[in-house]
This record gives sequence, C-alpha cells and structure tokens, in this order.
Amino acid sequence: MDAHLADLISFVEASPSSYHAAEQVAARLAASGYRGQDETEPWDASPGGHYVVRDGAVVAWRIPGTPSAAAGFRIVGAHTDSPGFKLKPRPTTGAAGWQQAGMEVYGGPLLNSWLDREFGLAGRLTLTDGTSRLVATPAWLRIPQVAPHLDRSVNEALRLDRQAHLLPVFSVGRPGLDLLALVADHAGVAPEAIAGHDLFAAVAERPAVFGPEGEFLASGRLDNLSSVHAGLVALLAADAGPDVPVLACFDHEEVGSASRSGASGPLLEQVLLRVAASLGLDPDGYQRMLARSTCISADAGHAVHPNYAGLHDPDHRPLLNAGPLLKTNANLRYTSDGASGAVWKRACAASGVPTQDFVSNNAVPCGSTIGPMTAERLGIVTCDVGIPLLSMHSTRELAGVRDPGWLAAALTAYFAGA
Repeated sequence: MDAHLADLISFVEASPSSYHAAEQVAARLAASGYRGQDETEPWDASPGGHYVVRDGAVVAWRIPGTPSAAAGFRIVGAHTDSPGFKLKPRPTTGAAGWQQAGMEVYGGPLLNSWLDREFGLAGRLTLTDGTSRLVATPAWLRIPQVAPHLDRSVNEALRLDRQAHLLPVFSVGRPGLDLLALVADHAGVAPEAIAGHDLFAAVAERPAVFGPEGEFLASGRLDNLSSVHAGLVALLAADAGPDVPVLACFDHEEVGSASRSGASGPLLEQVLLRVAASLGLDPDGYQRMLARSTCISADAGHAVHPNYAGLHDPDHRPLLNAGPLLKTNANLRYTSDGASGAVWKRACAASGVPTQDFVSNNAVPCGSTIGPMTAERLGIVTCDVGIPLLSMHSTRELAGVRDPGWLAAALTAYFAGA
C-alpha cells in the first residue's frame, strides 16, 4: 500500500460525517500553517494559507507573497457528505419489544447495502448554550434483513419500504432506553443540554485493500472523500503559482446543495468576494479576476460494471486503476466542455497522469455534481472529474488503489499552474 492510499484510509476513518470531514481538513490545514478565518471578523489578507469552516463545509485558499495583477482563482471543488440515513428529531421508537431508531433516508443510498451492517451515529450536537460538539458513537445499530423462511420472495424482488423496513435496532427488552440519552452520555454532556442534533449513520467496518495484488480498495464514503482528500493533498503539496489556489469542500451535495454550506449556496462566492476585496480589488477588479479563473469539480464517477455492461456507453468503458475520469454530458449534468476539458488534460499531461472519458449511455439517466452549480453561480470555466468506482452509494464502494493518488497528482499540477 502506498503512502497516499494509507493516508486516504486514515482520512476516511476519521471522517464519519461531513462535520468530521470538515474538521479533519481544517486540522490538517492548521498543522501546515494555514490560519483559520472567523467569518464575523475582518478578512485576513496576509500572504499564506487561510481557511474557513461553515458547518460541514470548509474552504481554504493561499495568498501569494506578491499577488499578480493578472491573477485568477484556481478552484478545486468537492463535497463532504455521503448518502445514508439521518436521525429524526425524536428518534427513539420500537415494535414487538425491540428498541429502534427513527431515521430519515438522506440522499440516494443503495438501500440494500445497509442491511445487516453494523453502524454508529456521527455528526454534530448543538447545545443549549449555543456551542456545538462533534460525536461519533460505536456500532450500536443494525437494520436486520428478513429471513427467506419468512418471505420466500426476498431473493427474487427485494422491496424495502423506507418507513417500515429500514428502522435499525439498537436494543431489546429495555423499553425505557432513550437513544439520545445514550448519545449524550457518550459525548459527555447532559441529555437536557442537547438543543438539537445532526446525526448520521456511520458504518463501522473499516476500509480494506484486497485482490490478488492488492489492487482494490473497499470503503464507505469514497464518494466523495476521495476527492476531498485529493484536493487537500494537492493544495498542501503544490508549489506557489501565479494564481490564488482555492479548495472548496461543500456539504449537502447528495440532497441538492441548496443550503448555506452547499454549492448552490453563497459560501464560495462570499469567500472569493472577500479575498478579492482584501487584496484591494473593486467590484470590476473582482469580475476581471473571475474571468481569469477556472474550476475543477472533483466527484467520483462510474467505472464500467462487468455484470451490467449494457447500462454503459459501448464506446466509453472506464476501468479501475486506469486513471481519473473526465466526465461529460451533452445536457450539462456535468459541465465539462472542450475548453474546460483542456484544463484537466493539461494538468494530467504535466503530472504524467492517465485519464479516461466518461459519458452516460443515452438510455440511462445521468447523475450530476457541484460543477454545473459552480459554473452557473460564478460564470467561470469548469470541468467535472473524479476517480472511477463500482457500487457507488453503497456502504462499501469499490475503487482502484492507483486512481486516488493519480487524482491528487493531477490536482497538484493544476494548483501549481499547469
């Protein structure tokens, strides 16, 4: 296992929720000399690295020692959240003597992958004094599958009712047990001190490298912590170039990004505006800087599935361990075009990284990313890239061991000016 892959695994394990991922990014930035920016304080324009954390999102940037009058922003965008389940406000429920947790489906998870899988709760507690605290519990919960002896159709047509069939159990025969009280005790706070919570299911099984030559990585949350980690590694590794490098890791991509910390919200635009203003640019100067800017939206994509090859375009069949993807879609579900794709290809050529093209089968609906939102909101040249996966949105996504490092290398070259 190479150092990049080992570090990615450590990063994923330390990031069971978007809030933890943002905290991990901030901690690594701070350890490298980046300074945290309080959004309520005047903007720090000093040379060097800076970052701001907003809920489960983080944006980082580096000011050159002598900013060029011709500088633009070089932006790498990613997202910190993954599909799964979120705890309801009053989550303790149950039936037939079992204690169960009430959870809402978050985004579009592969539901059957959550069956018979132990998981904990991870996220943020907001306390009555206005402070917040991150928490990650042990593996307390499991959604048990029904046995084929009781439902003979289960192997023929599995149907999971989102309200009735996806309630995890966390205890049995203890009707007075309260789930939030257990979380509070684990976090070291009084139950009555919790004013609100944003807690998500977090699978306990560790990532694993496997295959005859160790060629595969199985892990949860590779969509899209693989891109968050690659962007962070690239930002810290890139030599100073003429432009202002920016890493934007948004929350809530899996549910549409329409939040104050999502890509459809104002976070990135607010940061870029304040950076430009702190450099002495007037509104027209800021717009000129945007016109010189580019963005690489990094989000995991699909490798060709050998058991469902007919769902893929017959002429575009990317594989694991063959390089990151450049993703295109004629209907702009991905925002790559000829001009923005050239930005990515220059970075790959400069870093010696192979790249593959992904385009959807015309008969299969296409997903989307933060790329189109960023291009629409800021009007800058943007392309969509990412490592190829199988089993996307599963609790156990499958990647190749070489692609994450290649993604980081290409993004490093991009940040450095390629």
